[in-house]
Amino acid sequence: MAWLELEFCSTIGQVEITQVPTTNKLDEQQCWDLVLKRERNPAVPFVYAVTSTGIYCRPSCPARRPLRRNVVFYASTTGAERAGYRACQRCRPHELSLNEQYRIAVEQACMLMDQSNTPPDLAMLAKHVGMSRYHFHRTFKGMMGVTPKAFFNARRRQRVSIALKQGKSVTTAIYTCGFKSSGAFYANSADMLGMNARDVRKAGKGTQIRFAVGESSMGSVIIAATKKGVCWVSMGDDPEVLVREFQDQFSEASLVGGDEEFEQLVAKVLLLVEQPETMHTLPLDLLGTAFQQRVWNALREIPPGSTLSYSQLAEKLGMKTGARAIARACATNQIAVAVPCHRVVRSDGSLSGYRWGVERKRELLRKERQP
Repeated sequence: MAWLELEFCSTIGQVEITQVPTTNKLDEQQCWDLVLKRERNPAVPFVYAVTSTGIYCRPSCPARRPLRRNVVFYASTTGAERAGYRACQRCRPHELSLNEQYRIAVEQACMLMDQSNTPPDLAMLAKHVGMSRYHFHRTFKGMMGVTPKAFFNARRRQRVSIALKQGKSVTTAIYTCGFKSSGAFYANSADMLGMNARDVRKAGKGTQIRFAVGESSMGSVIIAATKKGVCWVSMGDDPEVLVREFQDQFSEASLVGGDEEFEQLVAKVLLLVEQPETMHTLPLDLLGTAFQQRVWNALREIPPGSTLSYSQLAEKLGMKTGARAIARACATNQIAVAVPCHRVVRSDGSLSGYRWGVERKRELLRKERQP
């Protein structure tokens, strides 16, 4: 069974297409709940086998539900067949579902665009994957959260960034990656790359970032900011680990301590950690792709004390099948609490993973909900 994950990754301006590895570490209770719901697009792929019939099915199979004691779960069809089970003739789990076919079509389109230095022709892309122009555009945007053109532009910006970091001149990088002129590139280079092109070439040298470490009820907190605003807030038990992680992220930037003005900003962030229900107006410098920033801005619109599931947030952004991409964008959030990814939970209301620990996520939500 092919399960593909196509989404923007955390590196600025970068797009990633990855094959999600199968695993046997399944949450059986969660899997059983999805079988009861006949879930069509589970966040974690699996099939279930029925020991009394020797058949394995998709969780969405319309057949009569088996007894729980007769059910075992497998992360892939291969695992089920190796165990001696045969595929159900109703849901046909060994064949690609329509959603999986769409995923593969989108992957093929992404790879085609990745090999081109010229903007994509929508009709040509649609024909390449065997879809109509309108259907392909709607499917691509539904899965990726952006249009094919926006995806191509993000991918091309990534190639510019890589070329600059490899030491190529700015002019060579721009023209090699398909930009026909430098004017349009320079007009938006800071937004595209997170810093200006020459700073990227020098791996961030010359970019000044102020930072400080404070203590809170959540443990140690490190706060960092560019001239534009807060770009990093992380929490942990060991301040030295937090500082090392931060320094690795901004290895070539000029890292300096804070002045009196910055200390006031630090105090506001620490207050937000202690009182996450507070509506804040912190200036933020969201260093991410267009898709990531779109998700992060949507997170900031979730009222304190409220939660949304990944699926609900995906639907709000017009991505009915984009829950996995939403989850990845949440996981790559670099600004704790101020970008409240802790307000996103599983569809059943239970807490999912949190970059800074599930217990911190639970405590933040508790603070927001207390009278």
